[in-house]
Amino acid sequence: MSAGPVLGGDGNFSSLCPHGIEWIWNGLGECAQDGRDVASVVLGLLSIVCFMVSSLPQYYSSCKTGNMDKALSIWFLLLWLAGDSCNLIGSFLADQLPLQKYTAVYYVLADLLMLFMYMYYKLKNKASRDSNSALLNAVSMLCFLGITSSLLSLPRSTLEDQMPAGFKGRALLAVEGDKSLVQPFTTKEIIGFVIGSLSSVLYLCSRLPQMYTNFRRKSTEGVSFFLFALVILGNTTYGISVLLKNPDPGQGEASYIVHHLPWLIGSLGTLSLDLIISVQFMMYSKSPRDSADGDEETAALLQN
Repeated sequence: MSAGPVLGGDGNFSSLCPHGIEWIWNGLGECAQDGRDVASVVLGLLSIVCFMVSSLPQYYSSCKTGNMDKALSIWFLLLWLAGDSCNLIGSFLADQLPLQKYTAVYYVLADLLMLFMYMYYKLKNKASRDSNSALLNAVSMLCFLGITSSLLSLPRSTLEDQMPAGFKGRALLAVEGDKSLVQPFTTKEIIGFVIGSLSSVLYLCSRLPQMYTNFRRKSTEGVSFFLFALVILGNTTYGISVLLKNPDPGQGEASYIVHHLPWLIGSLGTLSLDLIISVQFMMYSKSPRDSADGDEETAALLQN
């Protein structure tokens, strides 16, 4: 924010966000004026926590079993990364909610780490018979550190631009007029909408290779159930948080939904496929080996 919010004499914000909550405005760039807005922010923060925690069980399972390259489909990871990358670009171009942008940034970082681990175990298992394992570990670690440092050194202006100066958040969508009509898209929003729609398609397609891999192996060994359980919870809270947010002044509910439709489909649309993968966990959990691995993973997570 180029200029901090100005407080009025009655403790409320100026015309930028009348009757708004200060910490939400300062910290998240959101104008929360009533219980519906606050609930949207809380659910949005909860979704970020779910997505942040969801990757940890898979990291642990991969380190414990060492068969991540066999348990997860490479196309699942690549399509997931492609979908998250389109989601990140589209959320900025279409001027989505600040929490959507924060979540999109974390998506890409978590996907890159998981893809790195996949390639690490792929190369490690392939070279397990060789004497160059130490060299492979060193090279992989250097590559990971290089990717991390590059991401951390990105200019902060991209993230800072999303903070509202004069209530910028989704201001492009706020046009006075008939609230029953869908407000027209700007050229920038059209590009963002198209990229966001592409991310939804990639999200839906990403689950299919993993479902096939589980079916072909007749096992979910090496795949963390908590990964998909927390992703389901995260997508649910993410979608509800977007639906609960009040439209901008002059924007109707229908116009608001249309402008956020690709991101709603990307979050809520994948729930059915994630539920099918959850059913696969129950179907293939009859394997003694899978059951033992699941019990050990649950016990370790509870101890931590």
